[in-house]
Amino acid sequence: MQLLRTTTLWLLLLLIGCSSADPDPDLGPRVVRSSVCQEHTNLHNRMDTVEKTVEDTLQHLEGNLEDLLDTIQDPRWSPLVDSPAQKTLDVLEDPPYRPQE
Repeated sequence: MQLLRTTTLWLLLLLIGCSSADPDPDLGPRVVRSSVCQEHTNLHNRMDTVEKTVEDTLQHLEGNLEDLLDTIQDPRWSPLVDSPAQKTLDVLEDPPYRPQE
């Protein structure tokens, strides 16, 4: 979800920057301007496609994460997870076998 917000923010900032840019005072012929406008439209279409792909990917990943969490919380796994004989491992703690610098 954070990636979606960050991506959306960057896209909005890019669009604001493009819209606030001064137009070129040296406008070319109408054919050239039309070509530039078409390229601009194509760019926006590609950006929309990328944004849609990112959103779809995030939704897919969120669904997979929910499935994984549901699987971990399943009662069949609780004997393995909640075993009192097993020591809890702190992943942020330095392992005792690591040489100290």
